[in-house]
Amino acid sequence: MPERPIIAIAGLACETSVFTPARTLAAAFHPRRATEIIDKYAFLHPGTSLGDAADWRGALVGHALPGGIVTRASFEQLANEMISHLAEMATSTTIHGLWYNIHGAMCVEGIDDAEAELLHRIRAVIGPRVLVSASLDLHGDVSRALAHQTDLITCYRMAPHEDEKETEERACRNLVTLLTARPHDPARPLKAWSPIPVLLPGEQTSTRIEPAKSLYALVPEIESTQGVLDAAIWVGYTWADEPRNHAVVVVTGWDKDTVTKSAKRLAQYFWDARGGFHFVAPTGSFTECIDAGLVSKTRPFFISDSGDNPTAGGSGDVTWGLSQLLSRSDLQVDNGPTVIYASIPGPQAIDQIVQAGVGATVTVTAGAEVDNLHSGPITMTGRVHSIRYGDLHAVIEAVLHTGSVFAIITKLRKPYHHEDDFTKLDLQPRSADIVIVKIGYLEPELFAMAADWMLALTPGGVDQQLKRLGHKRIHRPMWPFDKEFPKSPDLTPQLIPLSDEALG
Repeated sequence: MPERPIIAIAGLACETSVFTPARTLAAAFHPRRATEIIDKYAFLHPGTSLGDAADWRGALVGHALPGGIVTRASFEQLANEMISHLAEMATSTTIHGLWYNIHGAMCVEGIDDAEAELLHRIRAVIGPRVLVSASLDLHGDVSRALAHQTDLITCYRMAPHEDEKETEERACRNLVTLLTARPHDPARPLKAWSPIPVLLPGEQTSTRIEPAKSLYALVPEIESTQGVLDAAIWVGYTWADEPRNHAVVVVTGWDKDTVTKSAKRLAQYFWDARGGFHFVAPTGSFTECIDAGLVSKTRPFFISDSGDNPTAGGSGDVTWGLSQLLSRSDLQVDNGPTVIYASIPGPQAIDQIVQAGVGATVTVTAGAEVDNLHSGPITMTGRVHSIRYGDLHAVIEAVLHTGSVFAIITKLRKPYHHEDDFTKLDLQPRSADIVIVKIGYLEPELFAMAADWMLALTPGGVDQQLKRLGHKRIHRPMWPFDKEFPKSPDLTPQLIPLSDEALG
């Protein structure tokens, strides 16, 4: 091996709900190639410890906004290009390592366990001896097949994901450490993999609150144990319906007894705590949440319209919540409580608004072009408050002022996570009475702004009331779908085969 190992970078990431009619296309991944990938990750830039420790070479990385199932044609298009780049790289040089940069909850038409399938294709090109380090979202799913094909695998330890970059850097640092520790014969560490029959949404497993807070606090403690390289806990992804959808613990290291006992400890803690998981905020129907917000003495009062959360895989164009909001007589007057609603896509509505201009009064129809399972398109009349161009996701955004509601309409769907998402539209969320956002738990900036908040249990492709969705393929019994288990689950970790022959 040369002084600096050569490490390729590849991966596709998309959190996809199978309970929305939306489909995710190749363009949604905004794929990066070659040096574009290195440019994205500051910790790999020249002059940094990691950047100088290896020769990093980008193949193809694509991260899509969560949404519906990825079409097979789109997956094959991106996967084939990725494999082509890696094959070209492998013929011109020796690849020593691969950073597999994924989410872990991507569903593809006609493929179960898409991330394991993609890595299988990658292994066919780069060979079984290349060391692979994978970084995932803790809401991903780690099948035995995926764990089997990786040498190192880790995930976020915070929900909301304030440690995304830290996790990606850890995956790369662990790989470099492994490659440079024994450059002529890199040893493969042991992995203890333990599936847990629990499948909960992120809104019940936030690390801001117990019991997830204490569960994830065990991770750095175990990681610091002699003989352990990394410890990780995956909550799993609730809004898919594949056999791999369940919680998982993986502990990686050198000592068989230590990694096995550590994985069993984490898995047992998770299982024993299953009854203690609850929503991260008070919940209610949409009407109950609005009523609570209107009588609250604290401002701003935030409400999560959770069933159509585009950052969990919702289509973003379900009109159910906005229709309920605009039907309220107490919000149909200009001097009523100020309510901001984010958001609803409506490409044709945007065209009309742009043509009319700021200050004009227009009647437009938006929403339900993708997901009309819960409600149809909504027609609104109001004054154009603002228009903004050039957003990465929305492309064009506008605000329609109708009654005392400021409804954000977008050309394409967009999540609203930051204060400047609102202020750039001439909206002041801190001064509003109620701010309604299509989201689950509040992202950090919204959480900091909210004087109080509730999570509305609304319909959509990422419905928090899981039994309404109709899972058919997950293993049963599974908590909380089933509350009675014929016997306690066997949480004994499985050690993953490590030989080159096994990988082949």
